[in-house]
Amino acid sequence: QVQLVESGGGLVQAGGSLRLSCAASGRTFSNYAMGWFRQAPGKEREFVAAISWGGGSTYYADSVKGRFTISRDNAKNTVYLQMNSLKPEDTAVYYCAAQRGFRVKVSYEYDYWGQGTQVTVSS
Repeated sequence: QVQLVESGGGLVQAGGSLRLSCAASGRTFSNYAMGWFRQAPGKEREFVAAISWGGGSTYYADSVKGRFTISRDNAKNTVYLQMNSLKPEDTAVYYCAAQRGFRVKVSYEYDYWGQGTQVTVSS
């Protein structure tokens, strides 16, 4: 089992920044690829960003590319999502997730999920 706890969400004005953190406990963190997904009210959960086991490969949704950065610190069992130039359409609950596989953009490939943290961007 892997337990994931997100933090860092909040209310920010458009153009602002937030950094989300996801702390993992349980099994060996470095064995898992990590992803961030988000879900806005009335919409399906969507892929945001992912990072490989060792951090050497990163993946982004087109909608966040150039504005968001995913990173991980395996010594701290934590994955981060730095979000810059936030837009109102980034408003959603953000979830981190862990998987042992390679299909990092596919939500159902993830084995473990956090509870989510709310991000609200005001215009």
